[in-house]
Amino acid sequence: MKTQIPRTGSILISFPTSNTGDRLFSRSVILLAECNSKGSVGFILNKPLGIAISDLIPYIETDLQIYRGGPVESDKVFFIHNVPHLIHDSSPITENLFWGGDFDELVSLLNQGLIDDSNVAFYLGYSGWDCDQLNNEIEDDYWIVDNRPFPSYRLNQLQPEFWRKHLLELDDKYAIWANAAENPELN
Repeated sequence: MKTQIPRTGSILISFPTSNTGDRLFSRSVILLAECNSKGSVGFILNKPLGIAISDLIPYIETDLQIYRGGPVESDKVFFIHNVPHLIHDSSPITENLFWGGDFDELVSLLNQGLIDDSNVAFYLGYSGWDCDQLNNEIEDDYWIVDNRPFPSYRLNQLQPEFWRKHLLELDDKYAIWANAAENPELN
């Protein structure tokens, strides 16, 4: 199979792993928010932390879920959204998805109920790679690269089972991975 070249907007899908060092990335779906010759930044889409944004930032008056974005800067909140006309200074990921932007505008929109989980997703930390690291991991079969556009309407569908669904949408040949037990030792 020809290796796909990752780019901004690509989705990385991990294979399941029982390696305890890779547990964070096992069964992960990562959206690359930035991918260039200097490196890559992405957010794990399907690892909810079980806490709401209002638990971390009390002046935000909504209980939107926070996801584990990755191990880098895991003490900072990041966000992706589909409303760049409402949140200025956003960086494009795809035609319909953006990351970052004016946080005060975001808070105001959330508190007024003008946007919801169909418009924005929050991440604690991010996943990052230097210029060659991601390509090496792809060559070593750590990641499947999906360069189809990620539909922004899926922002509120990012639960743990999203990995399995996305893998099966990609190709039936991944069914063995999609249907593998999360912990093979319990088989």
